Amino acid sequence: MAHKKANLPQKTCPVCQRPFTWRKKWEKDWEQVIYCSEKCRRKNKKISLH
Repeated sequence: MAHKKANLPQKTCPVCQRPFTWRKKWEKDWEQVIYCSEKCRRKNKKISLH
């Protein structure tokens, strides 16, 4: 059975500037999610260290 995903909330990743959509694994802490992926999270740490 197909699910409608059009109504899911979105945010924009501050590192890659791409929009990303809510995921089930972020259900309890969506407000604290900042990055679209682990790769972007690590990349931002490297940038802020310099």
